[in-house]
Amino acid sequence: MQPYEERLTAPRSWWLVSVLVGVAAGLTMLPLGTLPLLGGLVGGTALAAVLTSTYGAVRIRVVAGSLVAGDAKIPVTALGAAEALDEEEARAWRTYKADPRAFMVLRSYIPTALRVEVTDPADPTPYVYLSTRNPEGLAAALKAVRAA
Repeated sequence: MQPYEERLTAPRSWWLVSVLVGVAAGLTMLPLGTLPLLGGLVGGTALAAVLTSTYGAVRIRVVAGSLVAGDAKIPVTALGAAEALDEEEARAWRTYKADPRAFMVLRSYIPTALRVEVTDPADPTPYVYLSTRNPEGLAAALKAVRAA
């Protein structure tokens, strides 16, 4: 069985915004001279790129009998049925259907998601909501681990 792994990277347009932030920082430093302009350009771009990369560094994995999503590591035995959500259903579960007790790895720029019930009676979390570009693949990986 091949383990599942996905990194929720930021969209390409966000990297363009990082460059524009650098340009704005450089223009802010322009009255101080050419060298501060270059420092602002490089520093502003680097800072914006680090923030973009950090936000997009969330990984979802199914390994060693566990679902690892961000900082959470949940044994597959504590999980129930998995439901792949299309764009419309994912939006509904992010908004008016959402339970505040749910664990969510939410990225609004990813339109689809997977909702997995938590069956552990000791855990008050009703479900796990995971933004994913491949909800069917993640559901299949969870099912394969559960069956093994």
